Amino acid sequence: QVQLVESGGGLVQAGGSLRLSCAASGIIFSANVMGWYRQAPGSSRELVASITSGGSTNYADSVRGRFTISRANAKNTVYLQMISLKPEDTAVYYCNRAYSAWANWGKGTLVTVSS
Repeated sequence: QVQLVESGGGLVQAGGSLRLSCAASGIIFSANVMGWYRQAPGSSRELVASITSGGSTNYADSVRGRFTISRANAKNTVYLQMISLKPEDTAVYYCNRAYSAWANWGKGTLVTVSS
C-alpha cells in the first residue's frame, strides 16, 4: 500500500522560498509520474507540477517559472522548490501520482504566504 509523507511547509513572507519534500513507500517509485498538488481553503485540489521517471516536467501556468519539481529515484523522494512565493500560493501541498492519483493521500504540508 502506498504511503506518502510530505514535509517542508511553513510560514513565509511574500517573495520568499520553501522546499518541499515527499517520501514515498510501498510502490515502485521510479515507474511512476509523480506530481505535487495543492488545495487552498475553499478550493478543490489542483495539480501544480509533475515529473516523469526520466525527469521531464510540466507545470500549471500559475506556478511556471517559480516552482521546480525534481525527484531522487534512489531515495523514493520528490521535491518542490518554490521561489517568489505569493499569498495565493497559500495551501496544503500534497504529492501523489500525477494525473491518476492513488486513493491514499498523505497528510500534506501547509504553506502559508503572508503579504
